[in-house]
Amino acid sequence: MAHASTADWVVLVLVVGARLLVPLLIGRWPLPAIIASLVIDGVDNSLFQAFTDLDLTNYQSYDKALDVYYLAITYLAVLRNWRDPFSVKVVAALWYYRLVGVLAFELTGARWLLLAFPNTFEYVVIAIEVVRTRWDARRLSRSAVLWLTAAVWVVVKLPQEWWIHVAQLDFTDEFKSRVLGVDPDDGWAAGFAHRPWVAVVLVALVVVLALVARWVWPRLPRPDWAFTVDADEVARRTDALGPYRPEPGAPSLRAGAVTAWAVVEKALLAGLVTTILVSSYPRIDARWWAALLVVSATVLVHCGIQVWRLRAGRPGPTSLGRQLALNTAVSLVAMGVLTALVSGSRTTGVALGDAILFAYVVALVTTLYDRWAPAGWARATGTTARRVPARAA
Repeated sequence: MAHASTADWVVLVLVVGARLLVPLLIGRWPLPAIIASLVIDGVDNSLFQAFTDLDLTNYQSYDKALDVYYLAITYLAVLRNWRDPFSVKVVAALWYYRLVGVLAFELTGARWLLLAFPNTFEYVVIAIEVVRTRWDARRLSRSAVLWLTAAVWVVVKLPQEWWIHVAQLDFTDEFKSRVLGVDPDDGWAAGFAHRPWVAVVLVALVVVLALVARWVWPRLPRPDWAFTVDADEVARRTDALGPYRPEPGAPSLRAGAVTAWAVVEKALLAGLVTTILVSSYPRIDARWWAALLVVSATVLVHCGIQVWRLRAGRPGPTSLGRQLALNTAVSLVAMGVLTALVSGSRTTGVALGDAILFAYVVALVTTLYDRWAPAGWARATGTTARRVPARAA
């Protein structure tokens, strides 16, 4: 980066800035923000190669860190928005299963772990968010949610994880060389000119998919509401259809239990996410257990400050931006301890920019969890019945 030009810096700031800022929209507009995050993740490396002369040797590590960052926000948005307890529990299990697998991969370097712990969470969330654009997702039976999860796991994610992480193949290069029969460095025009029948087949596939969609669309269940990707509007319309009815004899949820679980999960979530970031960074020779302990302790500090405020009648900043800034400052102090603990042979400490990023991630997880998760987990654990809602007026 010492020899990067102004143009290189502009592209870098725009791309990385987009990867940091776009996920913040997932809470309110989950489906378009998740898809946008996926697209940016897919094209960022190509943009760097096309418009900069940056050395991308270590970018893969930062890319994985940014993936975990955006997926953590996605998980918290699920707790904020979803009303179906069973679906929330399923995607929570998928999320933590993936986190454990990614951490194991970072510690061992065994690429097969990414195949054994696929990122099924992401695509299941996308599928259910598609349903939520027009229907109350509580209409999905438990078997439907499980079958959807199994289909995504086996049909989509296992082949994708094998292709990317085990075979380590690039789709563009493989398509050009094996299907179009040209060198991967040749342009797309040259490839389709060499084998024009491939273009014909692709157009035919698009036509077939359009015909299938046209046949399926009228046969879908009658929608509960007009199309919308606004999570707040979906929540309003869902709640208007009526709440769950607890199963007979279902235990009621105590506020103390929610608080205890919130502390444990916040520490676990922030700890796992930050430990993965620290372990994946090429400039840091990290002791993962030290990072996990320090981040968990940081979360306890946040909880202690929150309890003190409530008892003193000082709830703290009401705006998300102010609360995030304050929590980042608190986290940054704890990152000073983290800097001393994770120093290793490759570095004498964590760079200031990296320390600020770690502090920001811990603060973001803590802040969004406090704002979004309690109501979500109360819905997920306080009722157990499923319902088929009445039609919206």
